[in-house]
Amino acid sequence: MDRHTQGILLISLSAVAYSSAGFFTRLIHLNAWTMLFWRGLFAGLMILCVIAFQERRNTWGAIRAIGRPGVAAALCSTAATLFYINALRRTSVADVAVIFAAAPFLTAGIGWLWLGLTEAWTTLAASLVTMVGVGIMVGGATADGHLTGDLLAFGMAVCMAIMMLIIREHHETPMLPAACLSALLCPIVVWPFAVPFEVSTPDMLKLFLFGTTQFGLGLVFLTVGGQMVSATENALVNTLETPLAIAWVWVCFGEMPSVASFVGGIIVMAAVAGHVWHSNRVRIATATT
Repeated sequence: MDRHTQGILLISLSAVAYSSAGFFTRLIHLNAWTMLFWRGLFAGLMILCVIAFQERRNTWGAIRAIGRPGVAAALCSTAATLFYINALRRTSVADVAVIFAAAPFLTAGIGWLWLGLTEAWTTLAASLVTMVGVGIMVGGATADGHLTGDLLAFGMAVCMAIMMLIIREHHETPMLPAACLSALLCPIVVWPFAVPFEVSTPDMLKLFLFGTTQFGLGLVFLTVGGQMVSATENALVNTLETPLAIAWVWVCFGEMPSVASFVGGIIVMAAVAGHVWHSNRVRIATATT
């Protein structure tokens, strides 16, 4: 398995992990800020353990090695998380999903303006098809009077795009410590709004799983995989999260998806699979010539 394929696989696993957010929020009956507090803390500690296992005595050196790019990526990730939660409180999930579907285009546009990067037409075409699929899933719904929420969702997409560009451009920089910093910044920021010590033991166990599997593993896979593929491809594969999130509640809670959700989800997955297949064919053809 070459480096690019490994990156696609890791980012796909990241989308699977992130897509379970709806599953966990259904199980945990706490306010959003308290969930964010424990989710970030458990994720940060888990990633720190991974770094310590990998680096041994060089753990502190690896943390210091992230430099400004790592700190910038961590701040973008934290900001995207906060924008996302607040966007969901101020606008419809449909609007947030449609706006996030534009992430590949934002990534390509910012990369071109900021770093002079160009993307293959197939990547951009797959991004367009993906956005159409998500648009079908949410029925093209709009939420009048929710301008603030839509702007927050757009801010989330921009932050994610910048983070992916930083991770890709500084692929030589150890970014796992940056992911750890991002996770640990969340509880610090939300502390004034959370009630972290008013949590029952069963909920604490669920929060532990929420933080380590959904957020922690998602961040690890996204950070490591994002250094192996282009930033636009990273954003494109991450759109798998939307249909997968619907699948979670369908399988676990028996909530049947609508026809639009089913059709849109198939389009999204087909676009990503088609792009990966085409990219692999191009690389194989290039390697044999």
